[in-house]
Amino acid sequence: MNLKSSLLVVKDMDAAKAFYAEVLGLSVEQDFGANVTLTGGLSLQTEASWKEFLSADEISFGGCDAEIYFEEDNYDAFLKRLSALSNICYVHPPLEHRWGQRVCRIYDLDKHIIEIAEPLSAVIRRFAGEGMSDTEIAERMDIPLDMVTAELQ
Repeated sequence: MNLKSSLLVVKDMDAAKAFYAEVLGLSVEQDFGANVTLTGGLSLQTEASWKEFLSADEISFGGCDAEIYFEEDNYDAFLKRLSALSNICYVHPPLEHRWGQRVCRIYDLDKHIIEIAEPLSAVIRRFAGEGMSDTEIAERMDIPLDMVTAELQ
């Protein structure tokens, strides 16, 4: 068994493709009209075709029970670019988790939750740049010391 893709149902395919390109930098790999595969393995499906597949009369949007997770190496530049976009609806503004990882969550146009976080490797390097020792970083992040030392080699 191999996971091949995650699929999101969207109300407006053209608007969804534009959103994922503008906000997350994803591009179309395959476009079959009602189904589109974006870079990174994310697929989009039109609401009408999804209803047909499921023989459903109604599709519910806006549940807070799942998210799509992305990491961005250049987190400061990403946040600057994100703040310049007018069509962003935040689940919560950028914040720093207790282990030091910076993250924000936004909604896409159909109220799917998207998390964009700083990779743990970037957090390790950021803390090291602030003068923390390997041991201090491991303790602060609650991760194994060998993970820290491997990243900083």
